[in-house]
Amino acid sequence: MLPSCLGNTSNTLSVLNLQSNRFHGTIPEIRTNGTQMKMIDFSQNELEGQLPRSLANYSMLEFIDFGDNLLSDIFPSWLGSLPQLQVLILRSNRFHGVIGKPNSNSFQRLRIIDLSGNSFTGDLPREYFQLWKSMQIVNNSTGKVSYMKQCLSQLCLPPQPFLYTSYGQYDYSMMMINKGIETYYPKISDSFTVIDLSANMFEGNIPDLIGELKALHLLNLSNNLLTGHIPPSLGNLGALESLDLSQNRLSGEIPQELNRLNFLAVIDVSYNNLSGPIPSGKQFNTFPKSSFEGNQGLCGDPVLRKCEASEPESLSEGDQDTDSWIEFDWKPVLIGWGSGLLIGMAIGCVFISENCTWFAEKIKKIIKRMHGRRQESTAELNWVGELEEEAEETEEELHDELDLKGEDTDVLICKEFKQ
Repeated sequence: MLPSCLGNTSNTLSVLNLQSNRFHGTIPEIRTNGTQMKMIDFSQNELEGQLPRSLANYSMLEFIDFGDNLLSDIFPSWLGSLPQLQVLILRSNRFHGVIGKPNSNSFQRLRIIDLSGNSFTGDLPREYFQLWKSMQIVNNSTGKVSYMKQCLSQLCLPPQPFLYTSYGQYDYSMMMINKGIETYYPKISDSFTVIDLSANMFEGNIPDLIGELKALHLLNLSNNLLTGHIPPSLGNLGALESLDLSQNRLSGEIPQELNRLNFLAVIDVSYNNLSGPIPSGKQFNTFPKSSFEGNQGLCGDPVLRKCEASEPESLSEGDQDTDSWIEFDWKPVLIGWGSGLLIGMAIGCVFISENCTWFAEKIKKIIKRMHGRRQESTAELNWVGELEEEAEETEEELHDELDLKGEDTDVLICKEFKQ
């Protein structure tokens, strides 16, 4: 058990690290007259009960880690009053219930929150997303990377070459677990941002406003009961390196906007109800099949399933107007041309009355072609050419017929008119 004297700490104490022991029992209320406490790490023990409410009195706290214990409590919204709090890790405990609405200006500086492996219910805490201002501001500084640390002595010296840390300095560290794989961070960058709400019972939609957290590096919402679509606004998370939405009930398509995430190294949307084409190009050409499996409706190269060709788009109103104009333009031309052809050939029938049967068959054939052809504008133009060829053949046959009679065409015409 934790010693009872822990409740009376020195007012100069700034770091309290009791991680990775076998402490059990409850955590005593920690009382001190000073306000120097900046870092508390009780992770990886067997502690039970609730979080000590006295933590709210430590206005200088930057780092709180109670991960991997047996604590049973509701979400500690009262910690939101700590103005300097940047890291809150409550992973793998027995926290439960709905995360209610926060007070105004809560968790303004929070950059890392890990609530994974608990029993939280209800919708995702969208109101908190709006308050996490430090996750919305991208650090574009190109200078040297700085890390979270605490100076333990007035003799804090700058880091020396080949030394892990500087004299009199304590570097904050943390453990994160993803898919059962532990990742240890011996140092925490001042710009590193994480949201891990995985392995709970959150339900409802993923709020669009999560796309406003532009400084976010890791987002893990896997193993929940989330429904609805993946919001395209996630494509605004330009610093995102890892996205895990697996094992939920999400539907719809994977937004093409995710292709804008140039730093995305890991994505997992497996075991949902997603459908449609998987985005291609850039990082999406490097992701393995396992990132998308368990979605019967997905298609694309990663899942070795071809996407069906999309149906041709219907003509726009402008295209339809153009097509109608072509039809209107050609119909009177064709009607006039065909009428003239028939009248001219009908006159010919007068001059070769003995072959009117043959001529009638020709007329029927042409009329049948005129009524049977109703094509697009380009096909109608081709039909005009074919009709001209038909007329020329008819004219040649007519002349041949007259030649067989041994009479000149002009003479035959005069004879017929005289009658």
